[in-house]
Amino acid sequence: MSTQPPPAKNGPPKVNPGLKFALEMGPLVLFFFTNWKFGIFPATGVLMAGVVAALAASWFLTRHLPVMPVVTAVAVLVFGALTFFFNDDLFIKLKPTIVNSLFGAILLGALAFGKPLLPVVLDSVLQLTDRGWRVLTFRWGLFFFVLAAINEIVWRTQTTDFWVTFKVFGIMPLTVVFALAQVPLILKHEIREPDAGEEK
Repeated sequence: MSTQPPPAKNGPPKVNPGLKFALEMGPLVLFFFTNWKFGIFPATGVLMAGVVAALAASWFLTRHLPVMPVVTAVAVLVFGALTFFFNDDLFIKLKPTIVNSLFGAILLGALAFGKPLLPVVLDSVLQLTDRGWRVLTFRWGLFFFVLAAINEIVWRTQTTDFWVTFKVFGIMPLTVVFALAQVPLILKHEIREPDAGEEK
């Protein structure tokens, strides 16, 4: 009978899911309410401050910065700065299109070279088979391009207030529904560690 303890799991401490959701949604909710009260330009400034504060809180709690929120925050700061510099809200509206297209291109491009990057991009702790990662990466890559296309349609055809509302209260539910739809695939290809009682 093996007397060795199971290997320790490496990785950064994990934030409570509720707190993680709050850190992700907090800046967007502030963005929505500031736009409703004061307009898109003050809202953009609040969003920029909010994503920096959320990253700082994440670092304070885990000493780790997930890739996806970092890239998103950098994009918010860059496109927010362009919004103020040119006094044109086009730039903040383009941010979701460019960021989602970037994520989609990175995932599908790396996948084409046999390097699924989904565990890195989504800061995933899942253990899947190679085929599981390939299929899941392909689906998420396409989904990011769908989000980019939806953003383009919404900001080009609707008012700024509608775009802000959809960005805050439309994109997140769509993402959650899509993620839940991947659960059967994840369960099918998940690599489970043997129970301690099964060790000989």
